[in-house]
Amino acid sequence: MTGRQDTTTLCRPTGPEELELVRGSNWRAWPPRLPEQPIFYPVLNEDYAIRIARDWNVRHSGVGFVTRFEVDSEFLSRYPVQQAGGRTILELWVPAEELDVFNEHIVGEIELVHTFR
Repeated sequence: MTGRQDTTTLCRPTGPEELELVRGSNWRAWPPRLPEQPIFYPVLNEDYAIRIARDWNVRHSGVGFVTRFEVDSEFLSRYPVQQAGGRTILELWVPAEELDVFNEHIVGEIELVHTFR
């Protein structure tokens, strides 16, 4: 056995404020949710993350980013996949109070993969 952990690739569209907080964590964790944000929703499809970053974040913040990261697959199994629209619009809904535990299961660094202005 190699001891290699099975991971799932997730993406997250984000704006500039959240990205700065991720950068401040040395690209290792997502910041706590604001009171009006009861869930953290990473997405399972990079194209969906691109659409949100480009079409929503740019309109609201002037810039949108897409990040990609790996999470322990066994841990993720506690969160059922949510279909938030069309068949490729897939999200995980992580309750805000579980985000610290979620962050502990990120494998490696959160990568910045796209920037839209």
